[in-house]
Amino acid sequence: MELYLVYSAGNFIRCGPDAPFLQIGERKYGKPILDRAVRYNTDLYEALKISLTSMDSTMRSNIGVALPINLAIARRDAFAFEVLHRIEPGEPYFHDLIERWSAALRAAHKSIPRPPYGQEPP
Repeated sequence: MELYLVYSAGNFIRCGPDAPFLQIGERKYGKPILDRAVRYNTDLYEALKISLTSMDSTMRSNIGVALPINLAIARRDAFAFEVLHRIEPGEPYFHDLIERWSAALRAAHKSIPRPPYGQEPP
């Protein structure tokens, strides 16, 4: 089994080591998270967690993207979904994930030194 994203012009991208994920829909807000964190050998459930943080970033930046999120995980050579789930507003895991992600981003920002440009703070 292989995964392809086929464009209307007929060109395509094949999912593989050079393109470890394919994304459809809104790309500009959550894609940097995927680009920085997902590799070809990323564990499937780690990739799911990263994807959910990417979706949260997209939802925060684009009013046209919102819950619910439909999840489906199927492993190669399997004939059934390993996960088939719908994330609705108020779901505890997703709420916890976005709270932790927000706190982690704030902590990362605070840990980076101030740029050496301009005046020093008083």
